[in-house]
Amino acid sequence: MKHGIARRALGTAIVSGVTALAMSLGAGVSAADPVPQFTQQELTDYLNAGLRPATNGGQPRAIVDTGSSSGSGARSHATAAVGEGPEVSAYLAAFGYGLTHPDAAPPGANQANCTPSAAHPRPVVLVHGTWLNAYDTFAYLSPQLARAGYCVFAFNYGRSNLLEGGGIGPIMPGRYGVGPMEDSARQLGAFVDRVRSATGADRVDIVAHSQGGPVSSQYLKFEGGADKVDKVVTFGATHHGTSLMGMATLGRLITNLGVNILGFYEPIVGVANIQQAVGSSFYSILNEHGDTVPGIEYTAVGTRHDEVSNPYEWTFLQPGPDATVHNITLQDGCAQDMSDHLTIMYSPRSASIALHALDPDSAPNLECTFNPWMIGGSGKL
Repeated sequence: MKHGIARRALGTAIVSGVTALAMSLGAGVSAADPVPQFTQQELTDYLNAGLRPATNGGQPRAIVDTGSSSGSGARSHATAAVGEGPEVSAYLAAFGYGLTHPDAAPPGANQANCTPSAAHPRPVVLVHGTWLNAYDTFAYLSPQLARAGYCVFAFNYGRSNLLEGGGIGPIMPGRYGVGPMEDSARQLGAFVDRVRSATGADRVDIVAHSQGGPVSSQYLKFEGGADKVDKVVTFGATHHGTSLMGMATLGRLITNLGVNILGFYEPIVGVANIQQAVGSSFYSILNEHGDTVPGIEYTAVGTRHDEVSNPYEWTFLQPGPDATVHNITLQDGCAQDMSDHLTIMYSPRSASIALHALDPDSAPNLECTFNPWMIGGSGKL
């Protein structure tokens, strides 16, 4: 990453899909490096050697939890987005509106009595990321999909407060996608079923951002979604977790060995953020038998300037049997697009990629414009 310190701090404060607090625990390890192995005793002895006596003279000791660290008991729920918000071309404007209208639907979405056309027979379901909502993620893309003739539907999943295990993020209005991703996948499944019932469509297409990627994969693999989805298009998705510049690996390593470092922070940052640390048990199960499911066409888009889903190549997918995967780097052929993790959803090029992925014949060309970091929308508010 080559962003300045101040710019990284601002982005991290409102990022989706990961938290700096949980990620600031260890040294960087690249995607290709082998993860070192330690016994619980070796690691505990190492930690204890670095602990200083407390002010009362007592000696703190590392606590080894030999049980499971994944059973948080957290819970969440989902709601449909209602009351259409305005169309905006920049992320910051959408974020501001989303704070004061946290349950707003993105423009063009959730239109009553929308009937899929013969040209576009599958409704498009939008899936936002962590600490975001349907409006501030899709206020730019949703109306373009609607104008192109798609029936568009959006909802807010993973809604959970501090007492429910959602962390402190939801204290700020509209910060959803914080509950366990397994629960969020079931919520996505229930929403897809409602969309199919309302439109009469047999299958839907999914467009997802950040955590919306692994939530969609969880739905496809474990919640019966494979027979109800045709195409999946993801942007900056945490398909394989995130290192936040490589600093998550040690924290996850310690937690997996039984010293529940990440679990200690869970009440602060929320379960979904913990699950998205690279190497978590969630990803071990999710990707155990490959990245894809048969019969689905995937398009995975990543940006080289992503400060959250990094290394950005981890947003890509390896195709398994009878699955088609298109991995796209946003800057290939368009170096002036400087989109980061959030503004990738406010990039004209991203919008054209989404339209092309859903129907190449009706949207054959990809746009290429300057899209500034953190602002988006070609700099327009």
